[in-house]
Amino acid sequence: MRDGVILTLLLAAGAFFALAAATGEPAGSGQPGRTVEVSMQHSRFLLDETTFMAGETVTFVLRNRDPIDHEFILGDEALQLGHETGTEPYHDEIPSEVTVPALSTVSTTVEMPHYGPLIIGCHLPGHYGYGMRTQITVE
Repeated sequence: MRDGVILTLLLAAGAFFALAAATGEPAGSGQPGRTVEVSMQHSRFLLDETTFMAGETVTFVLRNRDPIDHEFILGDEALQLGHETGTEPYHDEIPSEVTVPALSTVSTTVEMPHYGPLIIGCHLPGHYGYGMRTQITVE
């Protein structure tokens, strides 16, 4: 009898992990992922959704409609100020810091931090000062 209970539990666990793999969601993930489009046009960020849940997995589809490069830098004000005085000309290793070449589309997936507000900014020369930034909220 005991072996039957253990076998049943193992089969149930296997089915759970198989279902998680089939749906693309991590097993036990409390927050399903979603996709949010961010357009960069006339050196502005345009997005419909600006409120996110802490710990939520978000795939940002970044569409640069301008004939010049832009950046997608997601972080708090201190991070933005650091980038404004920084010298990194290209970003491709940190999901919340991405270079988006002119007239291209790039995707990045970010787990939203457990705080807010946050800023999306572009720090190529003059862009942030021109107003290429937008605030989002993480609840």
